[in-house]
Amino acid sequence: MRRGCTPFLYGCRVQLILMLLKTLSILAIATAGLAPLQAKAASGCSLASHYGVGDGYHGQTTANGERYNAYGKSVAHKWLPFGTRLRVTNQSNGKSVVVRVNDRGPYIAGRDLDLSYGAFSTIASPSQGVARICYSRV
Repeated sequence: MRRGCTPFLYGCRVQLILMLLKTLSILAIATAGLAPLQAKAASGCSLASHYGVGDGYHGQTTANGERYNAYGKSVAHKWLPFGTRLRVTNQSNGKSVVVRVNDRGPYIAGRDLDLSYGAFSTIASPSQGVARICYSRV
């Protein structure tokens, strides 16, 4: 708005209406489901792998800056915010584990999650390498 302008002056009413329309359009987009991808789909089903034991990642720094513990309950995801908690369930045996996003990855097509060795071994045998899972935000 122009300096010294109040919403009741004619020139300022136009600016006020434009600001109101902009705000309403942002709200309409968000409620119509056109919000950014990160605000949507914090669940799904895919393949999950594990990492941290025998590959040199244990003890290294993760994408969020903390030291990686392969035996802990953490997960790498491509875009979910750090600290997001997910329940991961193995589709073949129904076992589940709650993990926290602290790293980025996996970088292989068809996989949404890269579980720590400790989390993966809770729901499947690590010798499998990958497991068919479903996950959702807790």
